[in-house]
Amino acid sequence: MMKAKEIRQMSIDNLKEEIYQTGREQFNLKIQHSTRQLTATHQIKVARRKLARLLTVLNEKVGHKA
Repeated sequence: MMKAKEIRQMSIDNLKEEIYQTGREQFNLKIQHSTRQLTATHQIKVARRKLARLLTVLNEKVGHKA
């Protein structure tokens, strides 16, 4: 799991790429859960929180540039 400190050190392009990958991961986890293939359901919560952290840091960085 990435800490907020590590996320804040990433560039905006890296943040966007990580957001895309985490979003796809979250989608895939939801599909697996709905088809009852996912046994570790806590992974959905982990992905959701990681995505929220990434989006928060991206919004902070973009907001400071404006």
